[in-house]
Amino acid sequence: MQLEAVFLPDKKRVKVRPGTTLLDASRSAKVNIRTRCGGKAACLMCKVIVTEQGGLEPPNQNERLKLGSLVDEHYRLSCQARICGDVTATIPEDPLKAAIRRQLAIQAEEDDGLI
Repeated sequence: MQLEAVFLPDKKRVKVRPGTTLLDASRSAKVNIRTRCGGKAACLMCKVIVTEQGGLEPPNQNERLKLGSLVDEHYRLSCQARICGDVTATIPEDPLKAAIRRQLAIQAEEDDGLI
């Protein structure tokens, strides 16, 4: 049986087998999810947001301990979240890219004010 994983904001789709982690599915879809620990739930960098939880197995104990209250905000660790149905995951913007984007926006506003 093939299931579909969709990754936002890129809207990339991939067919996977049940039990595949979101991290492995993202790699198959050529979507970059940051990770440093190699999928051991140690670095917490691979967080994604999944509002419709029906496509994933429930969080395991390790994932619950690592994420704490973020589980209630629909965050999952992509290295631990196993697919059991069609699922859509949103990859949060990289914090460094977000900071650079904000600085560029501020600079553009300042430049517009000076001209």
